[in-house]
Amino acid sequence: MASSIPVAGTSDAGTPGSMGDVRRGNLALVLGRIAHSGSAAHLTRAQVAAATGLTKASVSSLVLDLLDAGIVREIGLNPQGERGRPGVGLELNPARGVLGMEINVDYISAGVTDLAGNLLLHETREQDNRRAQPGDVAAALAELAARLRDGAEAQGVRILGGGLAVPGLVDGKTGTVLTAPNLGWTSATLDLGALLPDVPLGTTLFNEANAAALAELRYRPAGDADFLFVSGEVGVGGGLVIGSELFTGPHGHAGELGHVVVQPEGTPCSCGGTGCLETVAGQDAIFAAAGIPTQTDPGRLAASGPAFGPSGSGPSRSESLAQLLSALAGGDADALAAVERAGHYLGVAVASTIRLLNIPSVVLGGHFAILGDWITPALSDSLARYAPGKVPAGNISLSAVGQAGALLGAAGSVVRSLVEAPHRLQG
Repeated sequence: MASSIPVAGTSDAGTPGSMGDVRRGNLALVLGRIAHSGSAAHLTRAQVAAATGLTKASVSSLVLDLLDAGIVREIGLNPQGERGRPGVGLELNPARGVLGMEINVDYISAGVTDLAGNLLLHETREQDNRRAQPGDVAAALAELAARLRDGAEAQGVRILGGGLAVPGLVDGKTGTVLTAPNLGWTSATLDLGALLPDVPLGTTLFNEANAAALAELRYRPAGDADFLFVSGEVGVGGGLVIGSELFTGPHGHAGELGHVVVQPEGTPCSCGGTGCLETVAGQDAIFAAAGIPTQTDPGRLAASGPAFGPSGSGPSRSESLAQLLSALAGGDADALAAVERAGHYLGVAVASTIRLLNIPSVVLGGHFAILGDWITPALSDSLARYAPGKVPAGNISLSAVGQAGALLGAAGSVVRSLVEAPHRLQG
């Protein structure tokens, strides 16, 4: 799959620095050009020099550094676009990869991608994490990550770093989950080093919806520059992409669509507010309205205490979702009404967001994508009522990456940070 990692800026922009700073900037410039060219291009040193404005000698020296660090590799001969003797092509090294991970309310997940973004290995484990201790969940995820890392290494792929996506507000600098209401976590600092030990790039923490939005930006064939990504899980999240960049606001917490108030006199939300979108459009709300039981019913949890791991009674969340889909396909009135109600209130929240930010496209992920055939008409009707003309016909679409979006986005962000600072692997 072709990479769409943005090309790093030129080294002569901004204030002058030391020669080391210049070389680091040029190293990022060269790697960015190779990464941006995609998996089929295989640019030569001469082509990279022409594209970047650097001398051939400088590019050759920088490429040697990237080869020594194992970030790129030489491949075949590339005669395209060059006079004289064909040159050796360059590509991101497929023997290097990153590991994306996700903790959500009802599962943990991990996947290995190569530097070009191809998903090599992926595994999801269903377990009830609601109100579980963060350390217990992290330990289970570390076990899963170790198994996938071993699998990658068996295929000759060395893991350079990892990204972890969590459904809550996070501080990536300290590795702290500030608040994740649906998990019951507050100010939970995770031992990210223990999740993926002894990797040169470490592990970085991300918000789940923001990570999934980044994955959409990278993998969507349409290449929309501006869209609102809506993540549907137990909770509801949102990611704002403006000008092909993720917009997170001054403190990194923009896009909390699930906690936009759509029913001021509605029911209490896990965030402490009242009438938030996720109280009518989250998975639990839809299942309850459709009369479908789940393992993690809030009332059952309150009676039985903290939950962690597979439950011995009741359907799993995937089984509940399958039951809902079957009911919808069969024309069950309660199921149809529950999804229509969720789509209506989703439209109320989205209408407010797009009026405020002037975003013309909406991408549905998570259970909203799975329920797309039934929820999209209600969402379209709601948008036509509350924000007429703001979302053109055809601008509501379903996720291009599916359930793996959050871990793909987290992994892709680690690759992007490497492209912008490849000197981190030197020495």
